[in-house]
Amino acid sequence: MNFQPTELTEQVTQSARDFAAQHIRPFVMEWDESQVFPLTVFKEMGKLGLMGILVPEEYGGAGLGYYEYNAIIQEIAKVCGSIGLSVAAHNSLCTNHILSFGNTGQKKRWLPKLATAEWLGAWALTEANTGSDAGNMQTTAVKSGDGWIINGAKNWITHGKSGDIAVVICRTGEPRTPGNATTFVIERGTPGFSAGKKENKLGMRASETAEMIFENCLIPDANRLGEPGEGFRQAMKILDGGRISIASLSVGIAKGAYEAALKYAQERYQFDRPIAHFQGISFKLADMATEIMAADLLVWQACDLKKRGEKVTRQSAMAKYFASETAVKTANDAVQIFGGYGYTKDFPVEKYYRDAKLCTIGEGTSEIQKLVISREVLHP
Repeated sequence: MNFQPTELTEQVTQSARDFAAQHIRPFVMEWDESQVFPLTVFKEMGKLGLMGILVPEEYGGAGLGYYEYNAIIQEIAKVCGSIGLSVAAHNSLCTNHILSFGNTGQKKRWLPKLATAEWLGAWALTEANTGSDAGNMQTTAVKSGDGWIINGAKNWITHGKSGDIAVVICRTGEPRTPGNATTFVIERGTPGFSAGKKENKLGMRASETAEMIFENCLIPDANRLGEPGEGFRQAMKILDGGRISIASLSVGIAKGAYEAALKYAQERYQFDRPIAHFQGISFKLADMATEIMAADLLVWQACDLKKRGEKVTRQSAMAKYFASETAVKTANDAVQIFGGYGYTKDFPVEKYYRDAKLCTIGEGTSEIQKLVISREVLHP
C-alpha cells in the first residue's frame, strides 16, 4: 500500500478543509446548542460533490474513491462531528446501498438526486428492541399484488425526519431465520410513511436522529433492492463500508481534539512556563499523537482494501473499534489538559468529548466489533 497521498486526494482534502472552515466552524456551537439540523449546508456540499463522493459521474456523482472519502470525512469531523456523521450516513449507507445493489433503472432514478443533495438519504435497520439482534426485527413487509405493505417502526435513524428517501430493511420471513429480510427504497410522501420522535442527544446534536413509522405503507415491487431474502446480507456488506466511515469520523474527531489540546498546552502558562513542558502533559500529548496515527493507518488500510475490491470485514471492524475508542480517550485527555476550561462551552474540547462517544456505539458497538474481529481471527 502506498501511504503517499495523491494530488487528487490532497486537492479534495483542501477543498473539504476550506468548506468546513468557512461554512461550518462559525456555527458549530449555535447548531449544537439548539440541536438544529442545518439542511442548507448539505445542499451547499452537494454542489461540491461532497454528498455523492463514491457515486460515478454517470449518475451525477464525484466519482471518487475511498481515499478521498476518508479524507473528506476526517476534515469535516475535525470541525464538527455532527456534520461529518450526516455526510457519512448519506454517502456510505443510503446512497451506497442503492449504488451497490440497485439495478440500472433504480440507480438512474435515485442516485442523481442523492449525489447532488437535491434529496437527503436515510438508512434504516435498527429498531427499538433490535439493535444488534437485527434478525428479530419487527418491521415487516408483506407481498400484496404487485407491491409490498410495510408496517413497523425504525429507531435511531440519521435523517429519519428530514430525509427525502430511505433505504429500509424489513423482515419478510420468520424471526431469526436465514434469509428473512428484504431491502426497500421508500420516498418521503408515500402514504403510511411518517416521522416519529426526534432524539435529544448527548452529542452529535446537529445530526438529526429520529424514528421512522410505517403504517400500511404500500410500495411497488420496483422499489425492492435485490432479491427477496437478501436484505440482511446486503446490510452486512454495507456496514463493512459504514464502519470505515465511522472510523474516519472517529479519527477526525480525535485529530480535532488533539490539535486543540496541543495548541492550548503551548499557550497556557503555569509556574512561568507552558504546561506542555511538564511531563504529565507532554506524555498525554505523546500518547494521543501515537494512538491517532495508529488509528489513521488502520483506516487507510481498510480504504485500500475497499478500493481494490477485496474483503474488508476484519480490517473495517478493527479500524472502527480502535479509532472510536481512540477518539473517546483522546477527547477525554484533551478535556483534562484544558482543566476547568475544558469543562466549559467556551472551548471546543467539551463538544469533541460529547461527540466522540457515539462512535463507539453507532454502526455496531465496540463489543460487536470485537465479536466480528474474533470470528475473523478464529475462522479466517
